[in-house]
Amino acid sequence: MKNYTWDFTFLNLFERCLENYRAGNKDYQTWYDESDQAFLQSIGYQALEFFDYVEDCAVHNDPSPTTALLIASVRRDYLDVMQAGKHSEAQVMPADLPAKTADLEGHVWLPRILAKARAKLRGELHPESMFCCGGDRAFLRKHDIAPADFLRVVWATAEDDSKILAYLKSHSST
Repeated sequence: MKNYTWDFTFLNLFERCLENYRAGNKDYQTWYDESDQAFLQSIGYQALEFFDYVEDCAVHNDPSPTTALLIASVRRDYLDVMQAGKHSEAQVMPADLPAKTADLEGHVWLPRILAKARAKLRGELHPESMFCCGGDRAFLRKHDIAPADFLRVVWATAEDDSKILAYLKSHSST
């Protein structure tokens, strides 16, 4: 993979997969050749995870290809900088996530999206769970925070929830 043009590769793959989906081919396993799979691996993505972004874009027009790219950029950077290119063997299962009704200082969904964001950064989020799913998007939209920005803040604040809460309060209009 060429680092300078990885974003073009991502967007081209996203658009090709979006065309497949809109043409009725929802069998994502047929979308990727060996080089596509190697590319996804190099940026810390799984095939089903990529499919989820494509599907939500096709069905809900959200996240956009640009938003998906920005999220991928954060994950790719984390894989390179924090994990030295080494993929984690751990996996956060859907049942391990906080409940959708869980709250942190009155912010419903925050414990769940924090757990998902941390797992997303480390590449440990089970592919049946999606960072930036409909519930995450509703939470982020309510607080006027871009999904990739939220990931970067979670990365920058490590495990300090008080810093996340301070960020949320300073950037939210609710």
